[in-house]
Amino acid sequence: MNPASSSPAKDGTAASGTPAAGAGSSPTFSPLYQQIKALITQSLQSGEWKPGELMPSEVELAARFKVSQGTVRKAIDELAAENLVVRRQGKGTFVATHHEERAHYRFLRLMPDEGVPHHPDNRFIEVKRIRAAAEVARLLDLKTGDAVVYIKRLQSFDGAPTILEELWLPGQLFKGLTAERLVEYKGPMYGLFESEFGTRMIRATEKIRAVAADAGAAEYMGVPEGTPLLCAERVSFTYGDKAVELRRGLYLTAHHHYLSELS
Repeated sequence: MNPASSSPAKDGTAASGTPAAGAGSSPTFSPLYQQIKALITQSLQSGEWKPGELMPSEVELAARFKVSQGTVRKAIDELAAENLVVRRQGKGTFVATHHEERAHYRFLRLMPDEGVPHHPDNRFIEVKRIRAAAEVARLLDLKTGDAVVYIKRLQSFDGAPTILEELWLPGQLFKGLTAERLVEYKGPMYGLFESEFGTRMIRATEKIRAVAADAGAAEYMGVPEGTPLLCAERVSFTYGDKAVELRRGLYLTAHHHYLSELS
């Protein structure tokens, strides 16, 4: 592929693979840096450069794709803004990894009202392979009845139960994930998914609402039934916008708050 090409293809698509507009409207073309960004993302997805590894320099990438260094820099800027790569002053650009401390709080948004954010203690209540119910299958783009790994865990800060979570993961992607492996792994769960199952979470969508604790949640969290909780339903995606995790969490916000940074 010649990324610099910008003329429409004969099959009705732009050179970048963007479908040409219908009759009576102007065709849409992908800017050159967006094409280079897509090519770099393909290399990240294929594992050419592993999480945490140093990537080729902008000069090397410019030579590889036969474009200017400025075009590569603009593509890298967007990838860095999307947390797919990390720039380190004087060292170069690295593939982002969930093992970095800065990445730990990207998906954990519950912050203490006082003190410094820190990692919760995990208690795994249940880990098993089950068949996906219709709603779980729909959100993970699976078929009803497909195998999924179901995880239920309680997270506590300084001994106080604060987060009760349920997770559903595609069984095909997470073969071999067991309660024993989760317990013995000491890093972030997404780090385990990345290093042992080759699945990196790159973005997520969340729905948040207020709910009242039912009898089960109240017992696990040590609060009266009916206590106000924050309920967050998250679908996490890997490269190619493939859904790879459904997570439903109940948050006790007596001493914590949900932090969302808008930009």
